[in-house]
Amino acid sequence: MNAVVVLVEPAGPLNIGSVARLCANFGVSELRLVAPRCDHLNEQALQMAVHGKALLKAAAVVPDLLTAINDCRRTVGSCGRLEHGEIPLQTPDQALGWLLASDDTSSGTQSPVALVFGREDRGLSNSELRLCQRVLCLQSAEAYPSLNLSHAVAVVLHELARLNNGTTGSRSIDPPSPDPAAATALSACLDDATDLLLEAGFLLEHTAAARMAKVRDLLQRATVRAEEVALLRGMVRQLRWAIRAERP
Repeated sequence: MNAVVVLVEPAGPLNIGSVARLCANFGVSELRLVAPRCDHLNEQALQMAVHGKALLKAAAVVPDLLTAINDCRRTVGSCGRLEHGEIPLQTPDQALGWLLASDDTSSGTQSPVALVFGREDRGLSNSELRLCQRVLCLQSAEAYPSLNLSHAVAVVLHELARLNNGTTGSRSIDPPSPDPAAATALSACLDDATDLLLEAGFLLEHTAAARMAKVRDLLQRATVRAEEVALLRGMVRQLRWAIRAERP
């Protein structure tokens, strides 16, 4: 399958090199690095990459997570933190089964799916987790749930390969379903809605971010599609126009 691995602000060249090797091991097509905090092409990283050197050298470096997943039809993030708010966490079978359930092949397009991993020291922020349509949690001990970055990637890629290569009877994969709207489209719609609701007095500046995070959670749970986001954004823009037109 056409999958990419995204590392957000990785700080360790050994980890980055190891992840490049893992991508080669499991047939991952691309590695993307969001604002890396080290030289991802230094000697240590290249040594750890082994036969993944070409993939490491071709890794895309981007400024933020939204840019990294903009072209991805489905995105799953990984969370090892106990403090993740109300963001629902799924088992690897649930999240990766959903990732594999895309009906994108019927359209003939080749847009990838993404697996997103956070910083070595603190993982993904809640706002970054909310850009992912599903969030998985590995079944590590509750007293110390956070795995080394490359180890977490290894476990997730192994589970993805197991599900993808398993027999029909053993695959925990959802029935094919339409892909959700791209993260950039949903974010743009929510930005427009925030402006409207601030203007209408429904939101206050100091609570707007928290309340709109709940709206994003709702839409992510609903797996809102691209055409539905376009409809919502059109409604928001028309309401903003109507409010302003009524003002003297």
